[in-house]
Amino acid sequence: MRTTRISTAITQEALCPWTIRAVKASDRDFSYRFRSPSRRRRGDEATSQPLAGEADDKKPQPENDLLCRECLHVITSLAESIAVGGSHRHTFANPQGILFEIGCFRSAPGCGYIGPATDEWSWFSGFQWKIAVCAACSTHLGWLYLSGGGDTFHGLILNRLISPQEWS
Repeated sequence: MRTTRISTAITQEALCPWTIRAVKASDRDFSYRFRSPSRRRRGDEATSQPLAGEADDKKPQPENDLLCRECLHVITSLAESIAVGGSHRHTFANPQGILFEIGCFRSAPGCGYIGPATDEWSWFSGFQWKIAVCAACSTHLGWLYLSGGGDTFHGLILNRLISPQEWS
């Protein structure tokens, strides 16, 4: 895996198409490891099992769950789908011209976030964005959008999510 150093003035151009794992080297410097999602077939791998002592009180509803395509970690559910700007689905291009088809979700508890919020190149007027990654494997899954008024939603890259019916 290639390690690249970037200043703390992170831009969307540098981060959109990659998986990111942030490692803080000092207060002024961050080191990031980038990797693209793999093209492995899910049927060829064993799925992860809960560790001893992990709470199993939140049973997933398999028919509604949306999972990280990379590691099968539960990210959100279809019940969290919302319309933003009149639609649930949107297609946007980043500054390099890479197209993303995203779906809008009220919450995505399976995500973690990287970097400060910024309004540069925001696809939704009045919202800043932060990078959203899978909390289990750090695959880039989309963005968390935040408004000045406290409203938030997730714009998740649809081809990086999978439903249980697709992999079972």
